[in-house]
Amino acid sequence: MTTMPLMPKATAVWLVDNTSLSFDQIAAFCRLHPLEVKAIADGDAAQGIKGMDPVLTGQLTREEIAKAERDPDYRMKLQESKVRVPETKRRGPRYTPVSKRQDRPNAILWLVRNHPELKDAQIMRLVGTTKPTIQSIRDRTHWNSSQLTPTDPVTLGLCSQLELDMEVRKAARAQPLPAEAEGARLLPAEETQGRKGESLMDMDEDRLRREPNIDPDSVFAKLKSLKSEDL
Repeated sequence: MTTMPLMPKATAVWLVDNTSLSFDQIAAFCRLHPLEVKAIADGDAAQGIKGMDPVLTGQLTREEIAKAERDPDYRMKLQESKVRVPETKRRGPRYTPVSKRQDRPNAILWLVRNHPELKDAQIMRLVGTTKPTIQSIRDRTHWNSSQLTPTDPVTLGLCSQLELDMEVRKAARAQPLPAEAEGARLLPAEETQGRKGESLMDMDEDRLRREPNIDPDSVFAKLKSLKSEDL
C-alpha cells in the first residue's frame, strides 16, 4: 500500500484551505515537515500550486477528516486504493528447456543463413544463447559444426513466429537505405557544344547556309508543267 498521498504538496494546500486540521496532522498525512505546512498556510510556500482534493482521488474519506478534526491527536490513515496496478516484471534472459537446448545450434545456423541481417543480440533474444556460440557457428568452429542442420527456431519451439518477424523488421529498419537511381540531369557542356566551341544552334545555321537556295517561282512552274503533261 502507498504510504504517502499523490501530489503531497497539492493535497496539503487543499487540506489547509478546506479543513480545520492542525499543521501536525496535515504534515503527518502528507509526509511533510510541520514548518513547511505552516509556510503553505502563510502563503510563503507552494505558491501557484492548485489544491487537490484527497476525497475525490479516493485517498481520504469525509469521515476520516471529520474524526481528525474532532481529535487533534488523531493521525489520518491513507485509504487503500481499489485499483491495483500490476508491477512490471523485468524481462530476463529467455529460458530454454533442457530438452530443447541441443536444438539451439541448429536454430542459430538457420538464422545466420536465412537472416544475415540479424544482430547477435537479436539472435540471443530469440533462442536464448550466448555470443561466443553464435560466433563459433558463424566461423564454423563449433565443436559439432559438421553435424549441424539448419532448422527454423519456430518449428523447434524456441521462439514464436511473431517474435521472429518482429526482430526481422527491426533489423530491416536498421539497414541503410539503398542508393536512389540517378534521375534526369543536365547534359555536360562538352555534349552541348559543337566542334571548336561552336554551339549546336550555330552548326544548324551553317548547315542552312550551305544548302542551295530554292526559288519558289521555279518550283511552281515545274509543278504546272507536270500537271499539264498529265492532262
